[in-house]
Amino acid sequence: MAWETRNGRGRYYTRSRRVNGRVARQYIGAGIAGELAACEDAQRLAEREKQRSAWMSQRQEMEAIEGLVGDRRKALAALTGATLLQAGFHRHHRGEWRKRIDR
Repeated sequence: MAWETRNGRGRYYTRSRRVNGRVARQYIGAGIAGELAACEDAQRLAEREKQRSAWMSQRQEMEAIEGLVGDRRKALAALTGATLLQAGFHRHHRGEWRKRIDR
C-alpha cells in the first residue's frame, strides 16, 4: 500500500496482496480513486492497530493475574509440604507424598 512514481511521471496508488503465497501488486490508480483507496487502507490499518492494542492490554492483565496465582500456588505448596512433613510423610523419589514407615 503505497504511492509510487515511475519514470518521473505522476503518482499512483498500489496495494500489495498475497495470492497463492506470492506478493501481487494491485494497481488502484491516481487522483480520487487512489486517494479513496489510501484512506480506506489507513482506516483499516488504524482499526487493526486499535484491536491489537486492546488485545495487548488484555494479555498484560492476564499475565499479572497469572503471576499472582503462581505466587499463591507456590506459597500453598510450601505450606502443604511443611504440614505433611510434620505429619510424618515424605516425598518418595521427589514425587508423591507417602507416609514414612518406621521399622
